[in-house]
Amino acid sequence: MFASLIAYLDSIRARDPAPRSRWEILLYPGLWAVGLHRAAHWLFEADLFFLARAVNHFARFLTGIDIHPGARIGRHLFIDHGFTVIGETAEIGDNVTIYQCVTLGGTNPSNGVPGKRHPTLGDNVIIGSGAQILGPITVGQRARVGANAVVTDDVPEGATMVGIKARSTLVPVETWAKEFMPYGTPCRDPSEPVGGGRIDELEAEVALLKAQVSALLNERSGGDGPVSTPPRRRSRN
Repeated sequence: MFASLIAYLDSIRARDPAPRSRWEILLYPGLWAVGLHRAAHWLFEADLFFLARAVNHFARFLTGIDIHPGARIGRHLFIDHGFTVIGETAEIGDNVTIYQCVTLGGTNPSNGVPGKRHPTLGDNVIIGSGAQILGPITVGQRARVGANAVVTDDVPEGATMVGIKARSTLVPVETWAKEFMPYGTPCRDPSEPVGGGRIDELEAEVALLKAQVSALLNERSGGDGPVSTPPRRRSRN
């Protein structure tokens, strides 16, 4: 048991550069929330629903993280900062990272009969802050969900989901294996298109167009140097 705790603490330290020691990680609200959920889930499986809920409410009061006692959680779940909601029928694999203000929410069954209503997260999934994963969908292994994305459809293995409604940009395995991506959000790779591309790409295109216009004006003037464009006439009101 002690060895498994050390392995859990080391897995968190590998994903978070902030803690200076394992002792510091022991104060993380996410660690306490997961630990108390283990007890609540054990009570839930034993049909001691009131006691399970009592532990759940205490954990939520203590950590700000609400994990339903019925949720199934794998090894080494890291909930960074907190204010996360995980529904009853959610299933989470191993080595999953969830940042703050994430919801693994459910859908309301049309027939009124409760069933599988919440998402299933595969191993090594990263969920960025503010993301909403809704419904009985599956997020494939190694997938990343960017900050504030809203996901309502299945996510392929190794994909990065960005935007509202989230859409997929596939990530090669060698890119995923190279480094851990905090918040599941690519900061330099193209993600959310703005006006057909990233701002820096648009600025580069504008600079290229300016150079071409300057060259054309210089060519028309017979190579005597740059020609200034005439001032615009003011329209009469």
